[in-house]
This record gives sequence, C-alpha cells and structure tokens, in this order.
Amino acid sequence: MPVELDQPIPVFSAPATSGVTVDSDQLRGQQFVLYFYPKDNTPGCTTEGQDFRDQHGDFLAANTRVFGASRDSLRTHENFRSKQGFPFELICDADESLCRLFDVIKLKQMYGKEYEGIERSTFLIDAEGVLRGEWRKVKVKGHVAEVLAAAQQLNG
Repeated sequence: MPVELDQPIPVFSAPATSGVTVDSDQLRGQQFVLYFYPKDNTPGCTTEGQDFRDQHGDFLAANTRVFGASRDSLRTHENFRSKQGFPFELICDADESLCRLFDVIKLKQMYGKEYEGIERSTFLIDAEGVLRGEWRKVKVKGHVAEVLAAAQQLNG
C-alpha cells in the first residue's frame, strides 16, 4: 500500500552511497527528505541535486537530512555524487521497491513510446516517521526552496 499524507511511512531499508544503508527505523528522531528522480547525470536531475546541495546547510539547520533515490546503480550514484559534490547520500533502488512504496513509478512517454519511469517526487517525513509533505510531478525550478520552507516550518 502506498504512503499516505499524515500517516506513518512503512519501514524500509535500502543501500546507498558511501557504503551506508538507509534505514527508516534508524532515522527516527530526525526529519528527512526523500526525493526521487529519474536518472543520474541528466539535466533536470543534476539541477535538482545541485539545488539540494546548495541548500544542504539550511536543511541541516532545520534538523532535516536529505536523501536522493533513483533506480541507478550504486556505482553510477557514486560517480554522480562525487562529480556534483553532493553532501548527502543517494539511494539505489534497482528493484523499485522503494519507488513502489512511495508510488512514484508511472507510465511515461518519450518519442511516442510508453515506458515505466520515475515521476520526479519529493517527500518530507517528520521525526516520528510520519509523512508530512509530498510533492509529485515536480518542476525543478524553485522546488527545493519550497521543500526547505516546509521542513523549517515543521521543525519550528
């Protein structure tokens, strides 16, 4: 069953960059942002990651950790993270279990062909593990500032 606003998120555990495992139980006591993006090293995804990178200090000041997630491999994630200087971990969701939990796999079209892909989406989870904010069909411009404002308000 997909996540619902103002409900606890299901427990999840997923491999991430730097050899860490992101475990929702271990994140209790801290807010976190989980943003899903289609693909490493593509223009929109790079810009979105750079925006989270550039606002990272402000997220930390709001007691909010940031995690990016896509279906790319850990190796691709490590290269993307290193190249862009991201100070946060990127989650590898190769089997789409986390994507499906948050219901971000959608039918998309490119060049007249249909395929299943990640719909750019962001989720804000509070310190108790409850989903407090969700943004779907995200447009990159101005998005991170909006998420940061919600994180600051929730932490306030």
